[in-house]
Amino acid sequence: MTLPIPDEQSIDVDWFNQCFQGCGIDAKVQGFAAERVGTGQIGKCIRYTFDYVSASADAPLSLVGKFPSDDLSSRITGVALQNFLKEVRFYQQLQARLSIRTPRCYFAEIEGEGPEFFLLLEDLAPAQQGDQLRGCDAQTAAAALNQLVGLHAPSWCDGTLSELTWLYNREDRPATTTLDLYRAQLPGFVDRYGPELAADESRIIQQLAENDASPLVVHGLPDVFSLIHVDYRLDNLLFKNSGASIDVAAVDWQSITLGSPLADVAYFIGAGLTSADRAPVEEQLVRGYFDALGAAGVANFSWAECWQAYRYGAFSGFAVTVIASMIVQRTERGDRMFTTMAQRHARHALDLRADEFLS
Repeated sequence: MTLPIPDEQSIDVDWFNQCFQGCGIDAKVQGFAAERVGTGQIGKCIRYTFDYVSASADAPLSLVGKFPSDDLSSRITGVALQNFLKEVRFYQQLQARLSIRTPRCYFAEIEGEGPEFFLLLEDLAPAQQGDQLRGCDAQTAAAALNQLVGLHAPSWCDGTLSELTWLYNREDRPATTTLDLYRAQLPGFVDRYGPELAADESRIIQQLAENDASPLVVHGLPDVFSLIHVDYRLDNLLFKNSGASIDVAAVDWQSITLGSPLADVAYFIGAGLTSADRAPVEEQLVRGYFDALGAAGVANFSWAECWQAYRYGAFSGFAVTVIASMIVQRTERGDRMFTTMAQRHARHALDLRADEFLS
């Protein structure tokens, strides 16, 4: 029996019991509690805590369900950018072939390209969501980048990934490039957030839109690619201290695509650390990632190539910040987050002298 895609109102005890049966879990749910968790703007996450009549040892105490946002504009965006489709397909087709830590998936289905979809995922509590506004220290950043190797190395220059047509624009859908979207949303972004930016920060954000060979279109090493998360930042990571180490898990796979692996690295570092915190540890963090790639089997990739691609990658955060801020539901926290990200990403590119790629 194929389970229907539930919504927040229709999901019930019978649905969970059928789901567990399909997963091979011997358990009978008699009730559950539901509470909102997370800070997502495209999707909405609900934690379900179960009350069992009987349950085997592998029956989860709680799970997290992900639904489309209640906000109409966010739902439209999720369909237009294929965010809902990509996240469901990630769990259906890619999760098992990667070593990056992600929550176990119990159910993943979508109707067409959405907005109707549902994910039922492992609850990673007591792991804590990172805080994009607060940022992180070097030890936390190193742990996050080490985990990122588990996404990039298994998919490094894997040509078979091009067979997954949902990672690209289909032939029957006009291609809209990241640069097109950036240019379209930039005036509204500057009007809303420009007063909070320093003059050189505002200038480089606008300068990125002026060149058709922008780093948003061409990155430093076009022959080097892997799966990339695109939005690999603190709000989309869960952290748990385990003695001297930090365990990291990645969520929110709704933007996954193929691209420059160093874009993910630069995006995380640029968004997660202030300029003052970043400067003393930046090269050490990138070298740690580079060494981990080699240990994972990536060959024929030099440190000079890595650093060059990293500098190009500094602009990846501009696209996410400018585009996302204009097309998702506006919130007070969102405004503070997008302002902070714009400031940090612009300062990151300037500190790396990456503006030389714009001339």
